[in-house]
Amino acid sequence: MFIDCLWVSGSFKGHGYSNDLLNACISDSKDKGKKGLCILSSSKKKPFLADPKYLKYKGFSVCDEADNGIQLWYLPFSTGAEPPAFKECAKYPHTDEAGYILYYTSQCPFNAKYVPVLEKTAKENNIPFRSIHIESGEEARNAPTPVTNYALFFDGEYLTNEQMNETKFLKLIAR
Repeated sequence: MFIDCLWVSGSFKGHGYSNDLLNACISDSKDKGKKGLCILSSSKKKPFLADPKYLKYKGFSVCDEADNGIQLWYLPFSTGAEPPAFKECAKYPHTDEAGYILYYTSQCPFNAKYVPVLEKTAKENNIPFRSIHIESGEEARNAPTPVTNYALFFDGEYLTNEQMNETKFLKLIAR
């Protein structure tokens, strides 16, 4: 079972909600006969990814890493469970397209707000930009990135998984 997002808003931190959410995921996955859980993170905390220190504390370990530093962590439910791995297209994030390309899903509710902001900002500033809405598991598995809920590329190279408002986007392209 794959956890797309395990996030608790700052004002609710410290009340055990992360543990409650994770325990519910573990219970649900076991009830469905899954062999374990996996989730994305990185060696150092990155925005919109699970905290690696928390995952390690909860018994997860790294089973694969993409060349952009995104790691696949897993928690097996039994000994001998085969660790999951990234497909080649995700392990080496890259596109053959010029300009800014954003891959995203509707799994994150913030995308409904921020993707149109980037599209509008790019259009108003004549910035080459295209968004690709991933709508199925098959499309996600074949995307050129391990982070499918939000992955921004420029001239083929992976830039970030951090959602951006207009100011952040313009600051990024000014570099």
